[in-house]
Formats: sequence, structure tokens, C-alpha cells
Amino acid sequence: METQIHSLTAPHRTWPLGRAKARFSEVVRLARSGQPQRVTVHGRDAVVIVASSEFELLTAREDFPSLRELVAGSPLARVAKRPGRRRRFRGG
Repeated sequence: METQIHSLTAPHRTWPLGRAKARFSEVVRLARSGQPQRVTVHGRDAVVIVASSEFELLTAREDFPSLRELVAGSPLARVAKRPGRRRRFRGG
């Protein structure tokens, strides 16, 4: 099941830090309504304020196997663990 994150593609407003602090209630209200709010410091992007539900979607970690688990489950892992003659790569 694929989760769509709509607010990331929604139009957003950019606020200089001082103005965002002065109008924080409005910034939060807009973010909660699904409109990300970008805040700049000295003219450079600093943070994006998003609704907590959007943040949860962005940071939710699926239960993906680690690289170690993937390699251990690979058919090649059994070949590498086979006792006996070692094969060496001869570059050339």
C-alpha cells in the first residue's frame, strides 16, 4: 500500500524568521491545513513546518531488512560459506 503525501507538492509560503515568529499562529494554522510553511534565516532556507500527520508519514520506517540480512539470505551467501577449495579472483 503506497501512502500519498499531498502537502509536499502543495503550494507553500516562505516566511523570514522574524515574520514567522510574529505570526506563528498563522504559520501553524496553514501547516496544519496541509500547506507546508518554509522559514528562512538570512534569506536561506532553514526549516519547513508541516502538520504532525505529515511528519509521521515522512518519518515512518517500514520494516525493511538491513543489507546484512539481505546478503545473509542470498543464495550467494551459501556458496561463500561452503567449506573446501577457496576461489580467488585473478584480475587481468
